[in-house]
Amino acid sequence: MSYRKLGRTSSQRKALLRDLTTDLIVKERITTTEARAKEIRSTVDKMITLGKRGDLHARRQAAAYLRNTIADVKEDGDTVVVQSALQKLFADVAPRYAERNGGYTRTLKTNQRRGDAAQMVIIELV
Repeated sequence: MSYRKLGRTSSQRKALLRDLTTDLIVKERITTTEARAKEIRSTVDKMITLGKRGDLHARRQAAAYLRNTIADVKEDGDTVVVQSALQKLFADVAPRYAERNGGYTRTLKTNQRRGDAAQMVIIELV
C-alpha cells in the first residue's frame, strides 16, 4: 500500500489527517511525529494547490476536506472580523506560493518523544 496506516482505522486516519492539515494551515507550524508529518505533506500540498486555483470548485473541494475552525480574529474599528481556515487558505496562504510549483512544506527533526521515543519533527510552511 502506498500510505501509512498510523495504527488507526480508515475513518480515524482520515479524521487525523484532516485535523493536522487544518492545524498546519491555521498555525503554519506544528510539531508531530515523523510518520504523520510525511502523510500530511501531500494533503497540505493539495490544499495549497486548490487555493492557488481559486475558483469556486476548488473552494468547495477544500471546504469539503478542511475543518471549519477559526484561524484569526481581528478588530477593525467597531467590527470584529473572524477568518476561518478556508478563508486563510485562499486569502493568505495560497497567494504566497503563486510562483512556486510545489514543495510548500519543510520538515525539521527534533528530539525524540519521551514516552515511546518516537521521532518528532516540526513541519512548517516554507
